[in-house]
Amino acid sequence: MKNLSAGPPSWRRTVIVTVALPLVISLAVMAYAWPASRIAPRDLPVGVVGASTAGQKAVEGLEHSKPGGFDFHLYPTRASARSAIKNREIYGAFVVTAGNVTVLEATAASTSVAQLLTATGQQLAAHAAKLPTKDATPPAGTSHRTAVGKSLAKPVPKVGFQTVDVVPTAADDPRGVVFNSALLPLTICSILIAALIATSGAQMSVWRRLIDLLAACAATSLAAYLVAEGLLGALPHEHVATWGALSLTMLAISATSVGLITLIGPAGIGLSAALMVFVGNPFSGITSAPELLPKFVGDIGQWLPPGAGANLLRSTAYFGGAGSGGHIAVLVLWSTLGLAAVALGHRDSAVANKRLSEELAAADDGSADSPAGNGTPAALPPSPANRPHSHARHTAHE
Repeated sequence: MKNLSAGPPSWRRTVIVTVALPLVISLAVMAYAWPASRIAPRDLPVGVVGASTAGQKAVEGLEHSKPGGFDFHLYPTRASARSAIKNREIYGAFVVTAGNVTVLEATAASTSVAQLLTATGQQLAAHAAKLPTKDATPPAGTSHRTAVGKSLAKPVPKVGFQTVDVVPTAADDPRGVVFNSALLPLTICSILIAALIATSGAQMSVWRRLIDLLAACAATSLAAYLVAEGLLGALPHEHVATWGALSLTMLAISATSVGLITLIGPAGIGLSAALMVFVGNPFSGITSAPELLPKFVGDIGQWLPPGAGANLLRSTAYFGGAGSGGHIAVLVLWSTLGLAAVALGHRDSAVANKRLSEELAAADDGSADSPAGNGTPAALPPSPANRPHSHARHTAHE
């Protein structure tokens, strides 16, 4: 006989496999691929050293060729520009003179931006070499034709070009590959920690969950740091601060995930993965820079823990903590909101359990106070068979 009850679930499974699952995968691929395909400078902060005519022409040429691509900052000396780079105020600077173009860059801030600045500096040097030179007035007695012939025979002056890496990446990780590859596994591990803590120990107190969460994030981030620096040499500076940045990043992701799981149940795991892995990670700009992504993508990425954590890690590992205040504030905010959600969900669960216990106790008390509850059988109303017949009553009366 055909089992009719197996029909709807079978069709539902078919719809999930053929429609919902491909749609989710397509959105995940788009979340990673679309920002990467739109990489271009957008208000990228860079410096220009000096106020020479050559520097002004360079700025005008860049504004014409890449409108809105650069946000120029003027610095009087090369030393002031280098200081701004180390303080993470700008990504690099152009030093343009009549016969030389120098690019000050920081591969530790972003290898992609450093490559972009190098290519732009080469274009400036090539453009400067093609500019006509102003020849001096020909001496008296020299014909104009002779002067023109001499100027045409004169070779075009060559414009020198060089780059200076003000803040380089680690010698063992010159392209920043290890650094850029660390964010995704840290994000996934943070969500796994949250799922483990949220789903184990239903009667666990809030303080116990908090202690377990802090300990797990600290231990996992320490293990990640030992691998990244001890084995691969990718985080060579400020060891304690770098470990703290990793721990805070993992705490922000884990606390948010635990809070969502506590409030909405197992669906919080999927929501956390969608928010942190498929939005926060590709929008973080860790492989390029937030200013190279579309404007709204870069802004969203820096307000999520993966993006804020990546920039905080750069600041602590290479720049002595410069420019880290905003990123710390974002991570602390997400951590606080997640822990508050854990406390609120635990309190609501405790209140609901207490109310249920009180209702059950009240029901037990009510049944104990009733005649049926004390072991004494209740008196039954007399049935018609037990009642005296009216004829018998009349006979007895007579």
